[in-house]
Amino acid sequence: MRLTSVRKTFVDDGLVREVLRGVNATFQVGDTVGILGRNGAGKSTLMRILAGVEKPSSGLIERHMSVSWPLGYSGGVHPALTGADNARFIARIYGRPTEWTVDFVRDFAELDEEIHAPVRTYSSGMKSRLSFALSLAVDFDCYLLDEITSAGDARFNAKCQQALLSRRRRSALILVSHNADTVRTFCRYAAVLNGGRLYFHENMDEAFRVYEQL
Repeated sequence: MRLTSVRKTFVDDGLVREVLRGVNATFQVGDTVGILGRNGAGKSTLMRILAGVEKPSSGLIERHMSVSWPLGYSGGVHPALTGADNARFIARIYGRPTEWTVDFVRDFAELDEEIHAPVRTYSSGMKSRLSFALSLAVDFDCYLLDEITSAGDARFNAKCQQALLSRRRRSALILVSHNADTVRTFCRYAAVLNGGRLYFHENMDEAFRVYEQL
């Protein structure tokens, strides 16, 4: 996936705010990148653009790999459908075996018979676990994480992290996080989003020094 001179501008009450000012980047299968930046730097905007949820104001995005939605993102889950029906919907879109997907989501999310209940009846923890399991039910070439999703108790979060580490061996991983330990655990190098541009650092310590000085 390649980004060339990607810009994103928002207009609010007549005020123009340019969040991304010409981002250039190339991500390949096997890359694991942590993106650091202050609040409001445009990290989530960049993730939405990478996922295809939002279009840039200008610039070019070339995708030569399948890219996930941000893991744990619940916006695509229909509350009136059951967890199983949401899983079947995802399976049909991405060409996955339907019943295998339902079984995977039920077992990974630890929903048991609740998988057949409408999502609107789920607790917030159940919804988070469902969303995370749906994300992992598809083998993407590139996974996007806007912070590590807290999808349950410590045991379940450890399970999620182990699943992501396993996927990292065969897929690209792009992670937005403020947590140095998280970036060091999942990523091989880091980039700093500052002033609307993305600066890559192969040396992790250097990236954090730059980030801490912002």
